[in-house]
Amino acid sequence: MKKIFIISALIFAGLMLVAPANAKQLKSISILGDSYSTYEGYLTPDTNVVWYYSRPGHYRNEMRSVTQTWWHQLIKNNGYKLCRNNSYSGSTICNTGYVDKKTGKHQDYTHNSFVTRLDNLGNPDIILVCGGTNDSWAGAPIGEYKYGEWTKEDLYQFRPAMAYLLDGLINHYPNVEIYFILNSELKESINESCREVCKHYNVPLIELKDIDKQMGHPSVKGMKSFAEQVAKAIK
Repeated sequence: MKKIFIISALIFAGLMLVAPANAKQLKSISILGDSYSTYEGYLTPDTNVVWYYSRPGHYRNEMRSVTQTWWHQLIKNNGYKLCRNNSYSGSTICNTGYVDKKTGKHQDYTHNSFVTRLDNLGNPDIILVCGGTNDSWAGAPIGEYKYGEWTKEDLYQFRPAMAYLLDGLINHYPNVEIYFILNSELKESINESCREVCKHYNVPLIELKDIDKQMGHPSVKGMKSFAEQVAKAIK
C-alpha cells in the first residue's frame, strides 16, 4: 500500500511539473498592422486609430466581435497567445500618407507609419506584419530598392521604407520569427516590391488570396479565410 502511495505521489508531482512547462511553451504573437488588424479595445497603444469597432452604431461592415478577427481566430485555434497588437487604421509602411483634399498633397504619416512603430511590439516569439494596403491605395511613391544608409527622404518611398522596416525588425528582435502578410488586390508595383524585399531579407511572404471584403475590409468570411491562410503558412 505504501509503495502504491509513493508511486501515485510521484506521478502527481510529475504532472504538476509538466503542466506549467507546457503552458509556458505557447508561442506569443505580436502584430504590426493597419486597419485590417484593428479592433476597438485590443490595441497597444490604445490611442491607435481603429476601423473595426466593438460598439453598436459604430459598425462599418458585418463584423461584430473581436473573436471574428483574423488574428484572434489564428491565436485561439492554433495554440498561440497574443503579446501585442500594434495596428493603426490607415497607416502606411512608408511615411507618405493619403492626399489631403484641401492641399492636393500627400500627408506626412511619420507619426503612425510602420517604420515608426516597429520598435513597439513587446517581446514576442513571432511577428506578423500586415501592411502595404494603404501605401497602395494612397499612391505612395515606389522609389528604388535600397538596403542600407537610408536617409530621411528615403523613408517617404515604399521600397526603401519596406527594406528599412524588415531590417529594423530583424535587428530589433533577434531570433524572432517574422512573416510579412500581403493583402490581395493591391497594385502590382507594391506586390512585386514586397516579394523582392522579403526575398532579400529571407522573410517569408504570405500572399493572401481571394479575401472576401465589405467596404474594402475583410468580412466575416474574409477574416476566416485570412486566418486559415496565415495559419497554414506559419505552421
